[in-house]
Amino acid sequence: MNVIYSKHYNIDLGPLNYLHPFDGTKFQKIQHQLKNNKGISFIEPKSPASMEVIDEFLSSSMRPRVRSKDEILQALELPGIPLISFSLLDKEILSPMRWAVAGTILGAESALEKSEIYWNLSGGYHHAMQQSMEGFCIYNDIGICYQQLIKSGQLKPEDKILIIDTDAHHGNGNAHTFMENENVTILDVYNAGIYPASNYTRNRVNISAPLNPGTEGQEYLNRYSEALEKLDSDYKIAFVVAGTDPLSCDELGGLHLEIEDIVEREKLTLSALNQRSIPAVILGGGGYSKNSANAVIEAISQYMTFDIPKSYSPYP
Repeated sequence: MNVIYSKHYNIDLGPLNYLHPFDGTKFQKIQHQLKNNKGISFIEPKSPASMEVIDEFLSSSMRPRVRSKDEILQALELPGIPLISFSLLDKEILSPMRWAVAGTILGAESALEKSEIYWNLSGGYHHAMQQSMEGFCIYNDIGICYQQLIKSGQLKPEDKILIIDTDAHHGNGNAHTFMENENVTILDVYNAGIYPASNYTRNRVNISAPLNPGTEGQEYLNRYSEALEKLDSDYKIAFVVAGTDPLSCDELGGLHLEIEDIVEREKLTLSALNQRSIPAVILGGGGYSKNSANAVIEAISQYMTFDIPKSYSPYP
């Protein structure tokens, strides 16, 4: 397994960490637990995505907004804090996100080159879009990556792309970003009773699996398995937003999966990609509980020992 990680992914604000449920240092916890696994190759981006690259993706009205302290705090759902400057936010929060964007680009470039699957521990900012940032997401890494791959010639505009979103929240940013792009297929399994509730973006999803709040593991996996069966096999690359916020202990996801269900979900994902020979980059997505890191550790660890078959069902 190729895992993308950088020490720069981690967000540590000291005492201010308590203002936000997200475990910003979970990435180093995952890497620490997996670093001695001989089946894992850790790679890292050489530098963060530049603001020039990000500005190419953003609308003209958004470029000043991603440089505004008040706008950033609002998107991160943090209170206004007079003593925090934009430069501090940029160093401690935005820079780690730009490193994650670089990780997504590295993963996608490598996946296309080697026809393999890469796992970026961060990224998956699926609520951001060209003209908006929200839901803890500032930069839409999939959209930025797609634009750079088109620019470099690794992708052609007519190539078919797949986005699989298993985060508990609907990926409105990705849906909006690719609203008019018929070559991008979106599969989204999400809690339909929570943010974001935009029917405009929900209706863009090609393969939709909306779930009721409180949905448990077996129903989730069955619905997800049914959705995966609808996929074609002619996608050039897949982006997978593998959020761990469906965990029952997560305060924001509103679903009731356990760690073993997250592991089974990733097995379903990997089997579907393997069956169709689709290279992919898996992205961290959301995850706001202390068990988020443990779920990713277990999923990657079991991947190393699990022989992914061409067809896989979590239930006999």
